[in-house]
Amino acid sequence: MATTPGLIRKYKSKPFQDAIRKVGGPTRPLFQVYQSVSDLRKARRNALLAGESVGFVPTMGALHQGHLALIRQAVHENHHVYVSIYVNPTQFGVNEDLSSYPRTLEADLEKLRTLSTNLSKADVRGQITAVFTPSTRDMYPGLGPSSEIDGLGSFVTITPLSSRLEGATRPVFFRGVATVCMKLFNIVQPDAVYFGQKDVQQTYVIERMVEDFHLDTRVRVVPTARETDGLAMSSRNVYLGERRRKVATVLVRTLRAVRTAFINGETERDHLMAAAQRVISGELDRQRALPPRARAMFEVDYISLADPLTLEELYKVNSKQGAVLSGAIKMLPIEEPQAGENTGTGDGRTPVRLIDNLRLEAIGSILLNTLRRTRTAP
Repeated sequence: MATTPGLIRKYKSKPFQDAIRKVGGPTRPLFQVYQSVSDLRKARRNALLAGESVGFVPTMGALHQGHLALIRQAVHENHHVYVSIYVNPTQFGVNEDLSSYPRTLEADLEKLRTLSTNLSKADVRGQITAVFTPSTRDMYPGLGPSSEIDGLGSFVTITPLSSRLEGATRPVFFRGVATVCMKLFNIVQPDAVYFGQKDVQQTYVIERMVEDFHLDTRVRVVPTARETDGLAMSSRNVYLGERRRKVATVLVRTLRAVRTAFINGETERDHLMAAAQRVISGELDRQRALPPRARAMFEVDYISLADPLTLEELYKVNSKQGAVLSGAIKMLPIEEPQAGENTGTGDGRTPVRLIDNLRLEAIGSILLNTLRRTRTAP
């Protein structure tokens, strides 16, 4: 890729190049970091003229293994991968955590640098070639961004999808997500965009936007990246600390209990939600029994059992169609933090909202997957 004037950082240091040579394999061109919209577009045009594909991974930074999994998938499927790092203010409500959201640009670039080193010796189709770190003035060149429900500005709204589940308690969230993604897609003009399954409603909104506005890109959804105990990876996990981190698995345990009930033949909403309530109530009872210096309390925002096509709530799951099971909880601030306790970023004072989801697969898919596992078992 030709060098463009908008370069603000280029990883061509001799120690880094030497590190690549040590691991073997040819040295690949390393990614460039752009702030300018016009300069990123010039780089994109070079790829277009060369007939090379571009995959795009939009992020808000604070990168974790889930983000890196998206990038790896994109690298396998495209010649170039562009990554954006931008904390978008319009998807945060007036009283939400925009000011405290983790901003770790230098650490993020180091993670991408390490990933580039690993990819340089891997048998993959492409490479990370551009990281886009725009300013808010670049992204919102007209009126400044608004988080007010009736705020002025140019917005993309996808209804009714945006008003369900997350949108019920965060009314501007998906308006902000759709707006910034439309802007980024227009800037990058990607052949494919990559999102994680953890943010399931977001993937529905983006897919609908791409279809309704005839955007010339493919939406690729990558399975949720999880910790070994099942907790979905999230940039907000850094706030949890040790005490809240242990209890935070209550969400995935709840969803898995519902999935088990479904696999065992339950299809009625009341029965499936009873399985969820048993896990939630049990964990709340355990925490309430502990002294404030040891417990980690939480609130449940919602547990949803929704149609896999429309995200409308279901009263009974069609076993041939399955359902999307999702939920959100808020880990409350730590009570009576102890000396030397790992309370996480923010000293345990920041409420942490966590989301997760599982698919309740159609019975035919469950049987087929079971058969496949049986055939491949040693």
